Amino acid sequence: MVYMAAPMIDIDRMPRGGPDASCLDRLLQTDVPEYLDRDDVDDGVKRSVIRALEWAGEFFGNTERFARIVLDEVADVPDPRILELGSGHGGLSRKLLDWHPTAELTVTDVEKQSVKAIEASDLGENPRAAVREMDATAIDAPDGQFDLAVFAFSFHHLPPSLASRVFAEGTRVADKLVIIDLPRPPSPLHLVRLAAMLPFAPILPVAHDGVISSLRCYSPSALRALAAHADPSIEVQLRGGLMNPQVVVATRR
Repeated sequence: MVYMAAPMIDIDRMPRGGPDASCLDRLLQTDVPEYLDRDDVDDGVKRSVIRALEWAGEFFGNTERFARIVLDEVADVPDPRILELGSGHGGLSRKLLDWHPTAELTVTDVEKQSVKAIEASDLGENPRAAVREMDATAIDAPDGQFDLAVFAFSFHHLPPSLASRVFAEGTRVADKLVIIDLPRPPSPLHLVRLAAMLPFAPILPVAHDGVISSLRCYSPSALRALAAHADPSIEVQLRGGLMNPQVVVATRR
């Protein structure tokens, strides 16, 4: 289903649950940064979170699921040029290269340590992959360079004004922008999800970041408002559910 929302003026005051969020939903958000977003956290802790996410992606099949979503969107493109934003461990780009024999990947992350780790892996030696340090809110690439840009499970890290910039930049450099992120459930179910993670947050860095990620993820109405704020000409298609990742496909009219 295609949505075109009216732009918001003061986007940074918008709740993560969107302009129409309930009072309870407005309480279920935080500005506390995850370990991955903090400069005062040891790199070893950050790497442990990234390794845990990589393991979970493989164990639960998320990496393969995300790769199918991306490849379905470029099924009609013979030799797709794909930009991965916020690559983290590079698992999605690796899967895309394995599954598509002619795809070319530009693998990026804003964190220097993540970029160094990706460069030191097999991706750094793949002739169809280019590894770069890059900010998803200020993409260093000309207009229309890519067939598709994908931002998987990192969008919620950004406050509304920067999240809106991802819509603007992603649809500028690519024909399609695909955002895959945590779904924001209705408030009662959100409380249940938080209650399941909170006991482990003090001892497991990945659970700590999981709680914060849950509080910071955007609702469908918020995503529509962010896209409209970036550019009213951006159309978004939303799909996903309570038990599945939230998928946004954004294009410019």
